[in-house]
Amino acid sequence: MANAPITRRVGSRLSRFHDDMDELMGRFFGDWNIGEDFFHPALDIAEDKNAFTLKVDLPGVKAEDIDIQVHGNRLALSGRRDERKEKSEENYYHVERRSGMFRREVVLPVDVDSENIEAKHNDGVLTITLPKSERAKARKIEVKK
Repeated sequence: MANAPITRRVGSRLSRFHDDMDELMGRFFGDWNIGEDFFHPALDIAEDKNAFTLKVDLPGVKAEDIDIQVHGNRLALSGRRDERKEKSEENYYHVERRSGMFRREVVLPVDVDSENIEAKHNDGVLTITLPKSERAKARKIEVKK
């Protein structure tokens, strides 16, 4: 588990404490089956001058089972996976199921341009590109003499 990515909210100490607790609980209860199965997908965030890019590991989750909502600088990601694998041979039958729900929230340090957000799902990885709003982008201010 030492190589697992750590997701950090940008903001207050309370937000960072919340992330630490989410990660701890996710690692502790991650493989347990307690009632409705919840899972905590790994999430990486990168920032450049124009946008934030999130990559979320969602193996077994179909694109139509993912819900993405953005409100100002807050992204809410939720969904469900229902995966079933069957294998049948002579005198042998095996069924494996993985199902569960997930929900992640990310608070970004600035508002994003919600009209131009893109989300792509490929090979179990969801990539979300969140362009920064024009107000949030750094701009050079000319100093007059």
